[in-house]
Amino acid sequence: MAFQGSEEVEEQLEEPEETLRVSPAEEMPVDGPPAADEPEPLLLPWDRFSAWIHCICVVGFDLELGQAVEVIYPHHSKLSEKEKTSICYLSFPDSNSGCLGDTQFCFRFRQAVGRKSSLGCFLDHFDRDAPVCLKRDQGYYYGYVYFRQVRDKALKRGYFQKSLVLISKLPYVTFFHSLLKLIAPEYFEKQEPCLEAACNDIDRWPTPSPGKILTLPVMGVVMKLRIPTCYDKPGTSQLVQSAPSDSLVSIVLPTVHEVDLFRCFYPVFFHIQMLWELVLLGEALVVMAPSPAESSDTVLALVSCISPLRYCSDFRPYFTIHDSEFKEYTTRTQAPPSVILGVTNPFFAKTLQHWPHIIRIGDMKQAEMAKQMKVKKLKNLKTLDSKPGVYSAYKPFLNKDEDIIKQLQKGVQQKRPSAAQNAILRRYFLELTQSFIIPLERYVASLMPLQKSISPWKSPPQLRPFNQEEFMKTLEKAGPQLTSRLKGDWIGLYRQFLRSPNFDGWFRNRRKEMTQKLEALHLEALCEEDLQLRIQKHTEVETVDLVLKLKEKLTQAERDRLPVKPGTLAKLQAHIETIILTLPEDLQGILHKPPSP
Repeated sequence: MAFQGSEEVEEQLEEPEETLRVSPAEEMPVDGPPAADEPEPLLLPWDRFSAWIHCICVVGFDLELGQAVEVIYPHHSKLSEKEKTSICYLSFPDSNSGCLGDTQFCFRFRQAVGRKSSLGCFLDHFDRDAPVCLKRDQGYYYGYVYFRQVRDKALKRGYFQKSLVLISKLPYVTFFHSLLKLIAPEYFEKQEPCLEAACNDIDRWPTPSPGKILTLPVMGVVMKLRIPTCYDKPGTSQLVQSAPSDSLVSIVLPTVHEVDLFRCFYPVFFHIQMLWELVLLGEALVVMAPSPAESSDTVLALVSCISPLRYCSDFRPYFTIHDSEFKEYTTRTQAPPSVILGVTNPFFAKTLQHWPHIIRIGDMKQAEMAKQMKVKKLKNLKTLDSKPGVYSAYKPFLNKDEDIIKQLQKGVQQKRPSAAQNAILRRYFLELTQSFIIPLERYVASLMPLQKSISPWKSPPQLRPFNQEEFMKTLEKAGPQLTSRLKGDWIGLYRQFLRSPNFDGWFRNRRKEMTQKLEALHLEALCEEDLQLRIQKHTEVETVDLVLKLKEKLTQAERDRLPVKPGTLAKLQAHIETIILTLPEDLQGILHKPPSP
């Protein structure tokens, strides 16, 4: 927004002639965390519950009706018929899985079109400080499942089959699986009163605010955890430490969302670098696994291997033939979409034969490792019982990193703890992604205009457009070779990436952050102006117009949480008040009224 007075002021801020820089790498925001905690909005009954979970469903198997949602709690929770159908089919393992006993897995499905949460703004409040990969999933729900199947001769089918499912917008897979381990066994024993008690406990929890140590009591057990923030340094985990006051804490969670990468990639870890490329480029991938637990964990591991980049395409940790997108994703009339699917039904081995990249996951013995070193041809994949491995004609852009393979193999031989193997692999992926993204961050930061081009009485200057060829020229001197020892066709990898949904999502996010930074600098420049002196040249109408524009600017800054210097908004508010006092009393009364909602 430009502020026009009776005369155009041409002066610009006197600053050193340098480009404004946004910190490179890791998709970190342009400024640090807010100086102080904001007051939490007024909360009504079930608001705290809804901040964590949309609803809890009990899905049972009826001999005549098939799967059916038996209970939705809280009872006022809304699900469309299509959403209920999706939950029913996705909450049960395929019959071929043979999952006797208790099984946990997760799925992801589309939210019904046209239905918005009344808590939208309230929930956005917590998303602001979350890392990009942990923000609420717009347009999708996650389903976290605890499935029990036990023999019961009293039932016609001969088995008791039931799932307890948490439906949430939050991708906190480790946390919700831990929560289900507490609630589900109690529920199967004591039924609905137990579920009601658990939901009432959750509605007394603090809201899921990133960066805070949260203590969450449920079912007589206390969980302690910390949700990461976008200000955390990638690759570091701010471990929740036990304190003397924690005598009642039963469970301390080191992470709310991370899966064990090494365990998930163990059957195919000779190909981890190629899988990283495929995910980075948004290629169509299908994971064929013997159970929903292995399927969902592997898909989540794939999505997280390019962290701190956000995977911006669709992904389904567990996908069935009954899914509403089944026809859309399995059609042969067009190329497979940019999506990662996790499946267990043998039918998919035929249906998805035309897909370019297929990962077969199975239980592997150490002696079988050497057999999966080569990427297999797609024509060799005929059934779901095919040998584990990666089936693809893809030729990686980068040369294979033998060091990480040797390091992990040595760990297997020496029986290195799984947690240590996982940490090694997670660090490897992080450094690889950072080496790739730093040149992009550096180039995008150079698109910021010069600071001296910001004038308080003109609209903030625009970012320069992203020029692919200009970016490519920067790689010769400031490419990934500065931070990575890997050789290969980095230029080809970048060209392919720039056409992918992941680049589009990343660039939209960075452009939004930098635009907000320009708005913030414009606001700071405005606060440094002598507005009292300026309005002396204004007519009464121009002064009122200036006040209205300043108030609009202030409201926008507060709503968008612009990264301004501490005290800037208070200073602007004081400027507005001072200007209003120079106007006649009748206008003062009008301008002091809050705007209509």
